Amino acid sequence: MLELGYALSSEEFGPADLITNARTAESVGFQFALISDHFHPWTNQQPHSPFVWSVIGGISQAIKNLSLGTGVTCPLMRYNPAIIAQAAATSAVMMPGRFFLGLGTGENLNEHITGKHWPPAPQRQEMLEEAVAVMRLLWQGGWQTHRGKYYTVEQARIFTMPAKPPPVMIAASKPRSAELAGRIADGLISTVPKRDLVKHFEQAGGKHKPRYGQVTVCYASSEDEAARIVRKQWPNAGIDAPLMTDLPLPKHFETVAESMQPDKITEDVILGPEPRRHIDAIKKFVDAGYDHVYVHQIGPRQSEFLHFYADKVLPHFKVESKSSNGSSNGSKRRTRHNNHRTDESHA
Repeated sequence: MLELGYALSSEEFGPADLITNARTAESVGFQFALISDHFHPWTNQQPHSPFVWSVIGGISQAIKNLSLGTGVTCPLMRYNPAIIAQAAATSAVMMPGRFFLGLGTGENLNEHITGKHWPPAPQRQEMLEEAVAVMRLLWQGGWQTHRGKYYTVEQARIFTMPAKPPPVMIAASKPRSAELAGRIADGLISTVPKRDLVKHFEQAGGKHKPRYGQVTVCYASSEDEAARIVRKQWPNAGIDAPLMTDLPLPKHFETVAESMQPDKITEDVILGPEPRRHIDAIKKFVDAGYDHVYVHQIGPRQSEFLHFYADKVLPHFKVESKSSNGSSNGSKRRTRHNNHRTDESHA
């Protein structure tokens, strides 16, 4: 059963708008959302980067049925995993059965701020594995101590605990990260609609676990208008690893984007108002083995995008779409997966 979701872009919107966008996404029929967790935006043209855990608290009071996860959090350097364990536990209490924790190995853009050396990808994967172990230890309850290779936790106890720990999803775009996700996580997050990546996840233990795929789009009145919006507001769409993970400042992403061909920036983004292009992009992930697909709409026209999807895209996948007054505008909504509450570097 496919579930369709919405990406809350913290780099493009402030806290109040993110809460409004989450509420609208729920009202038109989206079933879940992921919210980005950054300290900096990718470029200086992106005007925001609020503290995501405060925003999650606001969203939790504005929605009733939407599931929400971080997309994604890096618990390696900027955050200690014990702090993320507490933050995720609190979020899960505020959204019983509807919060999940998306994790990844991060980007230098956000993690360098504490003055720590940016480690290579294999070391970050080791750190992520230990960080997940620390969080699961604390979610067992009681007083806990951990002394590991990368992290030390002394006599810590999380007092505000959900009935069940939040599921942990790990982001990946390459086989090694997909295998780590299959082995230690409750699900996969990826931007790569490739069956081979899903197979690596399955073979490592992820066979019956959920898979979340992100589609990046720009709905606008025309393809040309959409392309202009992407090149201005989200030029990082055309930047690949290792630059995505290793560049330290927004101005560096701007410099790289300025040297790129315009078509390179938009080549992986679905542009314009043609519903079939959006539907086909979602189906590409479904065909690759994903059972959850969420859509990142670039630019300011979020409400228009959400209602466009309600009218033209969600009904194709038999997802309920509602008008602003709450009346049904599509087919009956499917029942949410019970296990759905189960790197951002995508390394």
